[in-house]
Amino acid sequence: MIPKTVIEKEISALSTSLAPITAQMHQWAEKNIFLKWAVLSRGKFHCLECTHSWKPDSESQSCKNYINCTACQGKLKMHQHNQVHFKEIEYFALTDTCSGYQVVRIICSHKNMKKNVLPAYSHTEVMQHWINPKGEVRTISRSTNVFSNAYDAWQYYSPLEIRPKDFQNSPKYRINPYKVYTHMKVIPLLKRNGFKTSVHGIAPQILFTALLKDPIAETLFKSSQTSLLKHYLTSHEQHLRENWQAVKTCLKQRYQIQDIKIWEDYIALLRWFKKDLSSPALVCPENLDQAHDRLVAKKRDIQRRKHLAQMRAEIQKAEPIYENDKKQFFGLSFTDNDLTVKVLDRVQDFLYEGDTLHHCVFTNEYYKKKDSLILSAQIENRPVETIEVSLSRMEIIQCRGLRNKATKYHSRILRIINKNLPEIAGRLKKQKKQTAPA
Repeated sequence: MIPKTVIEKEISALSTSLAPITAQMHQWAEKNIFLKWAVLSRGKFHCLECTHSWKPDSESQSCKNYINCTACQGKLKMHQHNQVHFKEIEYFALTDTCSGYQVVRIICSHKNMKKNVLPAYSHTEVMQHWINPKGEVRTISRSTNVFSNAYDAWQYYSPLEIRPKDFQNSPKYRINPYKVYTHMKVIPLLKRNGFKTSVHGIAPQILFTALLKDPIAETLFKSSQTSLLKHYLTSHEQHLRENWQAVKTCLKQRYQIQDIKIWEDYIALLRWFKKDLSSPALVCPENLDQAHDRLVAKKRDIQRRKHLAQMRAEIQKAEPIYENDKKQFFGLSFTDNDLTVKVLDRVQDFLYEGDTLHHCVFTNEYYKKKDSLILSAQIENRPVETIEVSLSRMEIIQCRGLRNKATKYHSRILRIINKNLPEIAGRLKKQKKQTAPA
């Protein structure tokens, strides 16, 4: 994109004046952002870090996910498949300042490995985020291959060009580097707003932008509520802004929320009961799971005792709406031996699922969520976990069993869902084609 406005021209000019990335920075990245790998080939372990090879001490050793190299003593992750060439791609970030701007530079690093050969590295700067003191951000980046299935398939020989403002909505903008270079340079306003030395696992461009313009983010950061801050800035399902009164109560009490999603559901229940969200006794329970389950049971009892007929009418009213929204997924199921994962086809199934597993999938009306697909993982036709999948991002939002706990089937269920996300996406795409105007 050709820079047109005064700001775009200024940023494009300043970009060329940034100091080059040094060999020392590259060496730091090579030591800190990559895993060390090994592969089993022809009965021998091969360290892809130092080229050493040796025979396993026992047959069971060859089945481990991690081993230690007998030469360099490195902890090596085992490659699942033997091949000629191995590649790992990671991102790291540098922070800099320039003419009052906070600059976040994103570097894409490649590690190329081969048995009996020392690894080779390459590093390319792919993005620069320029953030002014008001928290407004503009991005310069390289082009990507539009025909690739990966959103970050960079054209490494394309120039760094200014991107439009709506680039912030792109997943490329939200790339979170594996690590940030330790020698950080930040503008004084960020230090004033509480930033010290760590981004706490949050993409630095997102954290810096929020600290400069969002008082909620600044308050959470200064209160050392980093898990809440990360949830607030990165989760599409967060409701901290609308629950801010309850959050402030937690901050005053220095209450640490163990499970943010359960806590938000719990606050939604408190609101349903019209309770005082500034009361520490209510908002900061000693046992969150017990308090949540108690309110779920209480709400369910009220619904059943006083509004049974209304509930039936509500289910009947919701059934055609739910069917119209999700009918393209009805009948969809995945099987792995004794474990079956299938879409909930009726609103009545939500009630049964919630009653069986004692969670709030029906109570909190998950069947009304347009962007969510709810599935049930079952053993012998009995629910063991309920799964919520985001249809817009094609990722698992949550997967919970009895009383919101993970079961022994949890990893298998996640693996089944992730394996079959393309089939869910295919049904969604097919339905969009059918409803598209001719």
